[in-house]
Amino acid sequence: MELITKVTILSPAYPLRGGIASSTERLAYELQSSGYEVEIYTFSLQYPSFLFPGKTQYSEDPAPKGLRIKVAINSVNPFNWWRVGNEIKKAKPDIVISRFWLPFMGPSLGTILRRIKSNGHSKSIAIVDNIIPHEKRIGDFQLAKYYCNAVDGFVVMSKSVGISLQQFSKNPVSYIPHPIYDNYGEIVSRTAALQKLELPQDQKYLLFFGFIRDYKGLDLLLKAMADQRIQQKNIKLIVAGEYYGDKTKYEKIIVEHNLADRLILKTDFIPNEEVRFYFCAADLVVQPYKTATQSGISQLAYFFEKPMVATRVGGLPEIIDHGKSGYIVDVKVEAIADAIVDYFENDKAAEFTAQVKINKQKFSWANLVKGIKDLARGRS
Repeated sequence: MELITKVTILSPAYPLRGGIASSTERLAYELQSSGYEVEIYTFSLQYPSFLFPGKTQYSEDPAPKGLRIKVAINSVNPFNWWRVGNEIKKAKPDIVISRFWLPFMGPSLGTILRRIKSNGHSKSIAIVDNIIPHEKRIGDFQLAKYYCNAVDGFVVMSKSVGISLQQFSKNPVSYIPHPIYDNYGEIVSRTAALQKLELPQDQKYLLFFGFIRDYKGLDLLLKAMADQRIQQKNIKLIVAGEYYGDKTKYEKIIVEHNLADRLILKTDFIPNEEVRFYFCAADLVVQPYKTATQSGISQLAYFFEKPMVATRVGGLPEIIDHGKSGYIVDVKVEAIADAIVDYFENDKAAEFTAQVKINKQKFSWANLVKGIKDLARGRS
């Protein structure tokens, strides 16, 4: 298949919200700018309520302009899977790109892909954000295996996911780091960002951004904030993101360590148009994850040119150069605190920011499109 003109994407997208939806829309724009005809099939039902820990799955932002998005896939209705699969089968896209992040999606996406591939024309390429979830459930392996058996080639954005995929498929795997998120608006000055957020200018700010789930380690960062060295440096922590789960344990840590006046808690979903203000206000972005594959937060930090502290898990060490663009540390409260203290005590901002600006050039959407096209042509 040398001439590729038509691409269908199976993935969360508007009106659904979240990082996968946002990055899928950005990929669609890149494909369109490269000359491809693109249609996204998103979910009419993504999660049953028992699987969704947040307040809502839906975005309040305006619809992305210039994208063809069809709300069609019901994750729990097998009749729907056949109907959607047959519809796309008849349309004969050259490539079908599916996003996979949770084994629960294996039956729906795997069945749809099988129906499409029966046309003898369409190539099935997966972008695998995670193959086995951080919060494991019985049956994960079998559901993921069913999906993988319907895929011709895989893109992974961390090497650890590529290694895990070897249990599920022998088909080609390409490692392509997650491109930077450049679709949340332009960089603004720190002064302007702090004014927008109505925060004092004379503080230093850490940023924890994104959905608050147990594996993301906010509890570790809160305990690090209790470190006397950090308390003496006029450092505050901005927590910007919605709780996905019980917030009680975090509230207990805040009370136990008397942290209330050292925190800015914005624990609702952050609208797309406000994301840039949180990153531009921050001095340092902290990802204290207990487990990880890759993180879109790193790619947001790169776009907004912010140094990072991240733990030594999953693909995070592949993205951040320790001692150059940030810190890679052990999953320990003291190690997280040590990195924060070192950054401010030794005035690393200018040095690290300069390296972040250099590194951000590596993470292009064009590279992801090329990798997908090469896999579809049998090259990896």
